Amino acid sequence: MKKFLSVLLITVSLSGFAQGDHEGAKFRKIDSLMTYLYQNGKFMGSITLREKDRIVFTKAYGSADLATKTKATPFTRYKIGGITKMFTACMVFQLIEEKKLKPTTKLSEFFPKVKNAENITIYNLLNHTSGIYSYTADSTFISKAGSQQLRRDMLERVYKYPSVFDPGTKAALSDSNYLLLSYIVQDITHKTYKEAVTERILNKAGLKNTTYAGKINPKKNEASSYRYVKDHWQQVPEWHETAATGVGNLQSTPEDLTRFMEALWAGKIISKKSVADMATLDFGYGKGLLNFPFGERKFIGHSGSIEGFETVVGYYPKENFGIALAGNAVNFSFNDIVQGVLSCYYKLPYRFPVLEKADVDEDRLKQYEGNYGNEKLPFVINVKLVKGKLRVHADEQGTFYITPLSDNEIIHEGSGVKMTFDTKGFTLDQGGTTTYFTKK
Repeated sequence: MKKFLSVLLITVSLSGFAQGDHEGAKFRKIDSLMTYLYQNGKFMGSITLREKDRIVFTKAYGSADLATKTKATPFTRYKIGGITKMFTACMVFQLIEEKKLKPTTKLSEFFPKVKNAENITIYNLLNHTSGIYSYTADSTFISKAGSQQLRRDMLERVYKYPSVFDPGTKAALSDSNYLLLSYIVQDITHKTYKEAVTERILNKAGLKNTTYAGKINPKKNEASSYRYVKDHWQQVPEWHETAATGVGNLQSTPEDLTRFMEALWAGKIISKKSVADMATLDFGYGKGLLNFPFGERKFIGHSGSIEGFETVVGYYPKENFGIALAGNAVNFSFNDIVQGVLSCYYKLPYRFPVLEKADVDEDRLKQYEGNYGNEKLPFVINVKLVKGKLRVHADEQGTFYITPLSDNEIIHEGSGVKMTFDTKGFTLDQGGTTTYFTKK
């Protein structure tokens, strides 16, 4: 079925871009995708695409707060979780440039009680090669995350864990690394994290909608977060900002996040030499930055997850192109949403995901078993029920599985090809062209 499907895929992909080379077509398709996900209860949030210093697409979908019926806008702020680490890393690089800190400075100069502190450097903290256990991985921590946390108590949590591995021998994401870095920034600058990040990053980059996150206030354009439970969105309890200092205690908008990335690469926050160092990978991790592959392109940025928020920002330096997506209610693969948006942006063949799948009785599906043909096509299609799923096979062509949309409508998700069955055969819809196959 490979040759058969390849023909269908070509037909479908060409029909999807029938508007020619008009630049606006790709943005309309992105908008349609996000609207489709929102209307089907899979996403609420906001998206921004930036080319150089120009925003080419930005839009919000759904509600910022369901209780107050506050509609989301591009200026709604979302907690950005781990993306906060980029801001913390930038401040550390600033201190290195100011000769107030060295990459080789040992953690023992600040926190000697941490296991292996005498062998852990600032660079080890930045690129997650320290071997320090992540305090957020402790199952008992989440029950306390909603309450104010004293610095000494947070440090005691880090002190009590044994090393996961020897420093510099491998890498593993640890929130403890950036908690400690944020405390080091505070100790050197003699400022609170809020004061330091505002002065050193937010004001310098002109980020007017990025702030230190306190208790969520919908009246201040701040989003609440939700998880889908059974058949409705349920609000997720908030963390206290002191439980995520330097790790996840900032809130922002997709517009500001793309502006931050543009300013970072332009050398407005730290030197371009430091940016290159920040982006250099060691065991798969940069120093406050991560890589996100999309085909041959390598986006640089970070992702974040806190409470029910999901956020990502990516930047492709060769094209000066940035993308940021923030969700406060996500009931779908966040990575798949980003991949879908980028596919639309680069005008690649892309079919919207099938979201409404029918639960069809196996006895009904079994009625569709058999061989089907069309006198104008040189192959026979065999349909068979295998372990509760309909399998489609054509001799010397290949095999694939199809998904029920209703009692008689079946779709192949990869290509969007739909098969509508009746008592005598099925109609195959391929990008607007229909072909009837008769049951033999």
